[in-house]
Amino acid sequence: MSSSSKGEGDGVAPQNKGSWSTFLKSIASFNGDLSSMTAPPFILGTTSLTEFSAYWTEHPSIFVAPASEQDPAKRALLVLKWFLSTLKQSYSSRNDKFGSEKKPLNPFLGELFLGKWEDAAGTTQLVSEQVSHHPPVTAYCITNDKHGVQLQGYNAQKASFSRTIHVKQIGHALYTLKSHNETYLITLPALHIEGLIYGKPFVELNNCTYISSSSGYMAKIDYSGKGWVSGKKNSFTAALYPTGKERDILYTIEGQWTDSFTIKAGGGSGLKKADPIDTFNAKTTKTTPLQVPPIEQQDPYESNRAWQKVAEGIVKSDMDVVHNEKSKIENSQRELRRKEQAEGREWQRRFFKRSSPPDPLFEKLARPIPGEKIEAEKTGGVWRFDPSKVQEGGKEPTQAANREL
Repeated sequence: MSSSSKGEGDGVAPQNKGSWSTFLKSIASFNGDLSSMTAPPFILGTTSLTEFSAYWTEHPSIFVAPASEQDPAKRALLVLKWFLSTLKQSYSSRNDKFGSEKKPLNPFLGELFLGKWEDAAGTTQLVSEQVSHHPPVTAYCITNDKHGVQLQGYNAQKASFSRTIHVKQIGHALYTLKSHNETYLITLPALHIEGLIYGKPFVELNNCTYISSSSGYMAKIDYSGKGWVSGKKNSFTAALYPTGKERDILYTIEGQWTDSFTIKAGGGSGLKKADPIDTFNAKTTKTTPLQVPPIEQQDPYESNRAWQKVAEGIVKSDMDVVHNEKSKIENSQRELRRKEQAEGREWQRRFFKRSSPPDPLFEKLARPIPGEKIEAEKTGGVWRFDPSKVQEGGKEPTQAANREL
């Protein structure tokens, strides 16, 4: 890092350059998971990782579109298009809003983020819960009953340093179309942080991910970034083909997941090869805002309420407030864990249940994907949504959680 001192910290305000330089040096010498490090105040975000689950569905109409398609290959294509449409929100929206990537708040065990989207697709419900603290794991379920579409999954993140920050995502998502009795296994991309030395960090995705369908189709997405000599930031290519027949490409997609991409016919689709079929512009396609209850109506375990004072301190750059309010939450959590241990019990998850591998559906869909497996030891188990926990006396999820922090 020191060999590239020209331009170092250009994106950092003059008064913060000293702490930024110290932070970079501490990262380079740190051993272990970087998520546990204390970041400089100006790079702290006000959003908890539990809230990141909402990025999956900020385009609800695209989320439910596959349910209305009768052709299985075209359904698989629409699932792929939906997944690609989520990437900008998931990995670039904070950079767009703040000018650089921010370090999110580390959720506490039992933290909840509940809300819903209302638009032409109907009501799409979000339930996100921090199901494990050691290791940190977030589980989520997003459901649109009108169209019979559900997405559920869980993920942990392992951050390390080697020339820059690298993040491995552990876990997976399952997208289900009830009317077609189909499920799609979605693997999660690895990523690294670019622009770190200049004080303007942004996310770049690595390698490849897959979407494996129970209807017999596979999508492979290859990610590439702007290299030293050529290439465009946040670029990708994707191909959809019958499972096990990678050369029999039905559709291809290429472009930038932060900008726009084009869908074209492949030789196996019955259409003229390379004919454009559809396009998507991530910059101009409007998102649907997530509706969450007012803070005063939220449960003490809901993210916005629980972190309210910490977030206010970050916005005001008042690190005394940030430290004191974070300490209150952390000390309360430690006391709860001590009490549970003394009583020989563990924290009861509000909306999810833990199981152990093997998971038959996962195993079936993951079999054609190179190296894909459940790493239950790194996520505290396999986490699945438990519908029986959602309804308590007919209450919606946003009304059902009622425990004290």
